[in-house]
Amino acid sequence: MGGSHSREGLELSDSEEEEGEEEEEEHSREYADAENEEGDDASSSDRSRPKTLNTNPATATTPSSIDALDRKLRSLQLKYSRSSPPPLSSAQTPNPNLNPSSINSVKLYLHIGGSSPSARWITSEKLTSFSFRRSPDPSSGSEDDYSPAASGASAGAPWFLVVGSKIRARVGPELQLKAFPDQRRVDFVADGVWALKFLNPDGYRRFYKQYQDCLFENTYGFDATDDNRLKVYGKDFMGWAQPDVADDSIWEDAEESFLKSPKPVATPSRASQDLLEEFEEAVDEGGIQSLALGALENSFLVSNSGIQVVKNFSHGIHGKGVSVRYSGNGNKPGVFSTPKKALLMKAETNMLLMSPVNEGKPHTTGVHQLDIETGKVVTAWKFEKDGTDITMRDITNDNKGSQLDPTESTFLGLDDNRLCRWDMRDRRGIVQNLANSMESPVLEWTQGHQFTRGTNFQCFATTGDGSIVVGSLDGKIRLYSKNSMRMAKTAFPGLGSPITHVDVTFDGKWILGTTDTYLILISTVFKDKDGKEKNGFSGRMGNKIAAPRLLKLTPLDSHLAGANNKFHGGQFSWVTENGKQERHLVATVGKFSIIWNFMQVKNSGHECYRNQQGLKSCYCYKIVPKDESIVDSRFMHDKFAVSDSPEAPLVVATPMKVSSFSISSRR
Repeated sequence: MGGSHSREGLELSDSEEEEGEEEEEEHSREYADAENEEGDDASSSDRSRPKTLNTNPATATTPSSIDALDRKLRSLQLKYSRSSPPPLSSAQTPNPNLNPSSINSVKLYLHIGGSSPSARWITSEKLTSFSFRRSPDPSSGSEDDYSPAASGASAGAPWFLVVGSKIRARVGPELQLKAFPDQRRVDFVADGVWALKFLNPDGYRRFYKQYQDCLFENTYGFDATDDNRLKVYGKDFMGWAQPDVADDSIWEDAEESFLKSPKPVATPSRASQDLLEEFEEAVDEGGIQSLALGALENSFLVSNSGIQVVKNFSHGIHGKGVSVRYSGNGNKPGVFSTPKKALLMKAETNMLLMSPVNEGKPHTTGVHQLDIETGKVVTAWKFEKDGTDITMRDITNDNKGSQLDPTESTFLGLDDNRLCRWDMRDRRGIVQNLANSMESPVLEWTQGHQFTRGTNFQCFATTGDGSIVVGSLDGKIRLYSKNSMRMAKTAFPGLGSPITHVDVTFDGKWILGTTDTYLILISTVFKDKDGKEKNGFSGRMGNKIAAPRLLKLTPLDSHLAGANNKFHGGQFSWVTENGKQERHLVATVGKFSIIWNFMQVKNSGHECYRNQQGLKSCYCYKIVPKDESIVDSRFMHDKFAVSDSPEAPLVVATPMKVSSFSISSRR
């Protein structure tokens, strides 16, 4: 079983309109437009009839009234309801106010057939119009409610995209809107996959400008003005607000450095890459919650009832090994629910298990230390500060390779407003808490950053040298050096969507943030006043900050990913040595595991970026589809990459199965 490439939108063809209308009639139980055109004379009536009405032109007659036409249609047993003919919908009734030359006029298309060979676009409305309204109710407001003056007048009410009588959708990243400027077209998701074809260039430009303004206002609550963009992004990050004029030299330098990487096997082009499924196994008792991949002999599947140990091979994880059931410490029973997080430590002989206190929330008051060799929980650690129990929402290793260190005794903890380091050699657990909202010294070091309150930390990760990246609920991404957690060296503004997961390359030069609807790739590299290259973990980046790049699904793939089609767990492939370069990125969306070629994403000349407006978005990826929602997707350690592969195997876990895929250079 291999992966499929991203499904790019098919070309919209007006020549298939008539056939498309018949398809939509089946889909929506409505008349096709051709069956509902009304005429006042013989010629208009003849043009409006289906071809079956007039098989012999010599004997054809013209009905004298609509009733006569109705009886004639009934005698042919066309698609009438059994009771009475359905009323014409507003989409099918010619709107006298619509003018093809109007700047808001569009053609509306609907995608049918999903991923089947017969998938295609059909015409939903030959001529309709778009507007942006504060209310989704079409009866409120004028045909086009959007205007800069109206923006501030109804502050607080979100903008909606309204298209004819069929589309009522809140403007936001959930639309997954993708623009095709060269085709004067946009695709998006709104209870189906739709496309708008604009009748003139001015209409497209107007739509796109209004959409971006409404998106900004819905996201940040401010009018889309230059002053407000400056307020949101800050002067050092105006390249994020105006990517067309941003400095792209960092991305170009990245391409050169990537090519100089000592990795002997070049990443193959998209055309020659292949995904080969090596192993697929059902787990013993199901209910996989997470993966804990090892870089040594074993990896671990954390499930509802215990931990299954599997062997690491060059083609993936395989073999049903020992199953470690959760047990107590000495005579005390283990009292914890199914772990949501497992962290390997001490040369992968120990594992820390995090179990939430309340279902649906990640916070926990402690961790259980599991000795993998004996299968026993040897210690139940409590999170405590000054005699008071505290909670953590996440834990991680001190650095990317520290799980391989047999002497490792510390790890990092994260809570909504707290970042700390824990030491298992201390009975109370905590040795240093360098950034705690309850400590007064913190207030002196967070001038204007609001570090002690309102940070709403969500996730974090570490580099090879122990620097820390933290993602927040407001979309901000903060960088902390390995020596201090008190003040962020760099704080990226984000794009408004909460960061649910974050990862960073071993060298700290690249950050990958995960949101529900896209991944954001950020370069931390900058040059100081002496021209020396640094990264944002070690110093302030100033105003030489490159605009980020987004990794997205096409609207169609987003729709096909399933009901739970939110991104989660985006991360780089796994290296733990200086001089080695991560080659791929992977994330999970519903039933899909999505893989991007890292070099391709960084390539400014890549075909995805042609004719794009705003932040560059990469839509070239490979899909690994599964039959059920995927729990996690991760690349194994770089040491397991074989000679004919540019990458270590990919492991994909669903609740009931775990699969391994190798990326091969073979055609």
